[in-house]
Amino acid sequence: MAAEARELKLPFIHDDQLTRCMRLRAQSLQQKNARPQDGEKLLRPNEHIYRVDFIQQHNLRFLHWDIQLKSSGKVMVTGTSQHWTPDLTHLMNRQLLEPVGIFWKKPGAKEVECNEADAQEFGERLVDLAKIRKVMYFLLAFTDGLEPAQLKGSIIFKA
Repeated sequence: MAAEARELKLPFIHDDQLTRCMRLRAQSLQQKNARPQDGEKLLRPNEHIYRVDFIQQHNLRFLHWDIQLKSSGKVMVTGTSQHWTPDLTHLMNRQLLEPVGIFWKKPGAKEVECNEADAQEFGERLVDLAKIRKVMYFLLAFTDGLEPAQLKGSIIFKA
């Protein structure tokens, strides 16, 4: 008998150390009055680095995003094309993947909304990327008053 497929919930993990490192890079350039490398992506104050650890890399099928926001606001989730455990301090704009997952919660609303077509395409693309990565990094940008402490997010796959 074939084993039944199960849901695999992979949480977003805030990478404090990498976020701090990338902020130091931007601060260092600012203090030296230096310019970033051509095409370099500098972390803005509202952007944070998260990662997803793929405990299984093969035979995954994207099901849905599980994004929970404790208050109103918007979060944009951008994947990076960096492999393994990169030093993202020199993250280049060309390494940011399309489409971007945009999730928002309106004031007074209970449910989180998203652009479903982009979120679905982004999720399906992650299945292919998981085959060659054990860890994937994401750039999350928080707007409209939303902060990292107000987010709980995961990607749900069928394994």
